Amino acid sequence: MTNRLAAATSPYLLQHAGNPVEWWEWTPEAFEEARRRDVPVLLSVGYAACHWCHVMAHECFEDEATAAAMNTAFVNIKVDREERPDIDAVYMEATTAMTGSGGWPMTCLLTPDGAPFFAGTYFPRPQFLQLIDAATTAWTTRRADVVDAGQRIVAALAEAPAGAQDHPMPTLDTLDSAAAMLAEDIDLTRGGFGGAPKFPPSMVLEFLLRHHARTSNPAVLMMVDTTCEAMARGGMYDQLAGGFARYSVDADWVVPHFEKMLYDNAQLLRVYLHWWRSTSSPLALKVVRQTADFLLRDLGTPEGGFASALDADTDGVEGLTYAWTPAQLREALGDEDGDWAARLFGVTPTGTFEHGWSTLQLRRDPDDAPRFASICARLIDARAARPQPGRDDKVVTSWNGLAIAALAETGALLGEPRYVDAARACASLLVDLHLVDGRLARTSRDGQRGNAAGVAQDYGDLAEGLLALYQATAEPRWLEVAGQLLDTAVDRFDRPDGGYFDTADDAEQLVRRPWDPTDNVSPSGQNALAGALLTYSALVGSDRHRELAVGVLGTVSWLGPKQPRFLGWGCAVAEAALAGPLQIAVVGEGGSGPLTAAARAITSPGAVVVSASPDAAGSPLLALRPLVGGAPAAYVCRGFVCDLPVTTPEDLRRTAK
Repeated sequence: MTNRLAAATSPYLLQHAGNPVEWWEWTPEAFEEARRRDVPVLLSVGYAACHWCHVMAHECFEDEATAAAMNTAFVNIKVDREERPDIDAVYMEATTAMTGSGGWPMTCLLTPDGAPFFAGTYFPRPQFLQLIDAATTAWTTRRADVVDAGQRIVAALAEAPAGAQDHPMPTLDTLDSAAAMLAEDIDLTRGGFGGAPKFPPSMVLEFLLRHHARTSNPAVLMMVDTTCEAMARGGMYDQLAGGFARYSVDADWVVPHFEKMLYDNAQLLRVYLHWWRSTSSPLALKVVRQTADFLLRDLGTPEGGFASALDADTDGVEGLTYAWTPAQLREALGDEDGDWAARLFGVTPTGTFEHGWSTLQLRRDPDDAPRFASICARLIDARAARPQPGRDDKVVTSWNGLAIAALAETGALLGEPRYVDAARACASLLVDLHLVDGRLARTSRDGQRGNAAGVAQDYGDLAEGLLALYQATAEPRWLEVAGQLLDTAVDRFDRPDGGYFDTADDAEQLVRRPWDPTDNVSPSGQNALAGALLTYSALVGSDRHRELAVGVLGTVSWLGPKQPRFLGWGCAVAEAALAGPLQIAVVGEGGSGPLTAAARAITSPGAVVVSASPDAAGSPLLALRPLVGGAPAAYVCRGFVCDLPVTTPEDLRRTAK
């Protein structure tokens, strides 16, 4: 037996297709059915890799009695937050306003007009049944109060916060204040910011790297060093095969929530690449290579894109694939190597996780590298024989854009063409399949484009990825498409009071048109567009695009010094806008001549990214673009070329500096 979700394309919705709940997808027909039946709507929002979403599904949605009560009391709508981030954003804002916190699964009760009058997150079965009874009583006996509550919440959501134009462009002092605020919040012993749980602060680290590139402040780099090393050595990082879990439930990065998300790993790949470029850290380089390989090996799809996530659970048990006991290590490795591995990885008889299991940590580098490599290879084989977590294989435009940027830069800096090739294949899929008549789709799966329209984040992150790919390959297609995406976004997402809405002007109308200038798990739509506009302006010499970029950075002036942890990418873009751009252009013979060899020789940590392209006259041009933490610090020279005497790699390196 299946319900209406059996026809969905979302892996998350398909997980619920066999529930006895009579689920609807988010459609006008669902709300019309609620009006016809004169009942509220129960909106349940989650995602395929979410542990607590699975728990609530097992306890409530798979239970016949609970499902019967839901079917009687409500029209039940299930939404994949990754497929419809606009719906998730609007009702999560309501949930946070009503309860003081948010999370997934998100559970909201709505009037048939979509107004929320109750909100929460995970409910165990007894409390959920109480909620159903209370909602039924309120709807039948106090309808006017319920409807009035929903209207008041909608009115509160409609009160727009200040737009970007209400604040000036941030100054260097603004960014200095943001960095100082982060220094007050840093955990210098264990890395990261705040207490448990700890999330990987990817965008904040990117800002700090750019800030250090401008200021050379050692305290700023220390925040990056401490956090990057702690995350890479803890249980949140897969010590055997690479890739980061979603977050750590403790302050020491020991026990993760085990889902592995594309957006986390794409952003962390770029951060560790830039950390390596700044410090030459061997640990950073190891994480870069392992994480890039994880993306290609575990998240790559047959069509050339990257899947959204690996599940937190395996066979309904969190961590089953990844955690170990000392006995399991000895069984896989033999007694001597098993005991050595247990000491090295911090696997204890009592365990560091549930069920007496331990996550793998690597708090110190092994003193026997060949032995360690052999142990890792054998443990990977043993782990592969275990049940494996499920994979959400839908391709999300924005997150794949982040992956394109990270892989293109990694391939260019490490001299690894296969990473650039993977970025190119992903870009081709998105441009050929997701982009139709200038408009982006949010997702695809198995080569089939989804119905959900792209949001601002999709346009900004994909443009960012295509611009990074252009710099790595000098293939003009990527620059051209990025420019088209940005022009469309500026036209369709514009806010009259400055900045960009999350949805286009012709998108489905919800109870509020979503707009959030703060960065969450990935760059906000507004900040993603600002960063891509800034990069595009540097590459084509467009004052208009630069003005559009800096025109929305007033939000950084407003929030950056107060809440920099929630505006990491905005601060990073502002840092790039204020610190750059610069460029050195060298014209000479192409091919395998001395100039090309010299250019390749300086692609080392702290040096430059190199791209080769013909100039307007058709002669080979090597554009050496020093970067500030990954942002192009380069205006392309138009109309003239600086002719520099360069004969050796050392000459070129000295000139670049």
